[in-house]
Amino acid sequence: MITPARIVGERFRADLPEQPFLPKYNAAPGQPLPVITNLAPEKIQLYHWGLIPFWAKDPTIASRLINARSESLSEKPSFKGSFKNKRCLVLADGFYEWKKTKIGRFPYRVTLKNEETFALAGLWNSWRNTEGKEIYTFTIITTPSNAAIAKIHNRMPAILQPEDEKFWLDTKTDISQIQEALKPYPANLMKTYPISKLIDLPVNDTPEVIKPIRDLFYDL
Repeated sequence: MITPARIVGERFRADLPEQPFLPKYNAAPGQPLPVITNLAPEKIQLYHWGLIPFWAKDPTIASRLINARSESLSEKPSFKGSFKNKRCLVLADGFYEWKKTKIGRFPYRVTLKNEETFALAGLWNSWRNTEGKEIYTFTIITTPSNAAIAKIHNRMPAILQPEDEKFWLDTKTDISQIQEALKPYPANLMKTYPISKLIDLPVNDTPEVIKPIRDLFYDL
């Protein structure tokens, strides 16, 4: 999320956290990132990326639960409770996918064509550690890729249409109807471009990460 916090707050009509988030060019699992939950739709909060179910024995499971497939949310023990009662918007203005080639993996940045902020469908949960501290975490829901992303990867984050954002947060809505909102975002509204492998290291969190590059290897 590189959009200024003030603009993000205006877009989602939500109050900012006490410590507003700074631009982040290289968000990584485990980091605190901006979300809006169904329990507090009027404010933006910072939750850690990587879901820890309430029943988990330790937090290491979070690294395996950074994404959740839309097709199996009602079946997986890690997700079905949150899918029913703990949904959130994960605020973003871009994301990254890696294209596999015969000579390695190459990163791409994906944004909307208008480069505006959008909401990814997410699930959240809270977990208490041995010291009694409450830890709040989230996972991002994925769908099959649209035509724009399919050239890079076969999955993509579930981007919600603006009119579905309140619908997604309303836990009174029937689950079968909620599932309908989880579909590939229209390809004609998105753009992709190759970026540097600087993105592979979370410590690299500068504007250089998102600069487009030209490299023949990306066409392999």
